[in-house]
Amino acid sequence: MAFGTETVYGLGADARNGQAVAAIFDAKGRPHFNPLICHYETADAAFEHIEASEIAMRLADTFWPGPLTMVLRRRVTCPVALLAGAGLETLAVRVPAHPVAARLLHEFGGPIAAPSANRSGAISPTQLAHVLAGLDGRIAAVIDSGPCRVGVESTVVDLSGPVPFLLRPGGVNVEALEAAIGPVQRGITLERAEQSRTLRSPGMLLSHYAPNLPVRLDASRVEPGEALLAFGPALAGADLVFQLSASGNLNEAAARLFEGLHWLDAQAPARGLSRIAAMAIPLHGLGLAINDRLTRAAAPRA
Repeated sequence: MAFGTETVYGLGADARNGQAVAAIFDAKGRPHFNPLICHYETADAAFEHIEASEIAMRLADTFWPGPLTMVLRRRVTCPVALLAGAGLETLAVRVPAHPVAARLLHEFGGPIAAPSANRSGAISPTQLAHVLAGLDGRIAAVIDSGPCRVGVESTVVDLSGPVPFLLRPGGVNVEALEAAIGPVQRGITLERAEQSRTLRSPGMLLSHYAPNLPVRLDASRVEPGEALLAFGPALAGADLVFQLSASGNLNEAAARLFEGLHWLDAQAPARGLSRIAAMAIPLHGLGLAINDRLTRAAAPRA
């Protein structure tokens, strides 16, 4: 079933039940080498299943509940189905900061594996309508949790090695991470990770979060046949525009990103438009996460 979190809507199942986890992959059409995030009600509950380091506990104290996922080594006694972690020795865990997700986890009484509630590779859902558009008839239920406050997925940091490594930028910006724990390495080559099929985190496939229409990045003009995904003052000449933030506010843009891609993808063909031009987004704060999602949306399709 799908439910809202502060980041995006998740498609949840009992993380300890291999058949339930397999149903997530089936509903999404998701490659089985791509691991899922396991959601927990509290940090203590998560640390019962993974080997928590001092850095992990510091991050949990600072950012949980919230849009941060940590990848850590599984305990030998961890009951989470191996399929949820793609057979790896690590597990991606987080404690969401949304009242619906918190209540669901409390009532369920165990970990819930939950990737974004969309077809694999498609735009992530931040509203109930987005979930229904992609998964209606493929899942048992959806809890209407309202629009998602953050609007991009959680930041994922790998703590299973000797140094923290940023696997996916997201709702917690890198500057905040480094203020809490010091330098965080980054710069993984997505093509190499995808080829090796040893992805440690969700959302690392090169072509991901993709609308049906192709996306052109860093647009400084609107070309014939293009709809515009605007940030700040919109470029002239566009017949169809979705404004992420007229004032250039990155928090607002992050919250509206997937809504904008959904909307342009649905509206553009009726206007005879066949591509989305995305204006440049600054590479700091939440802009790093927004650019990551746009780069994947624009990547060559498999």
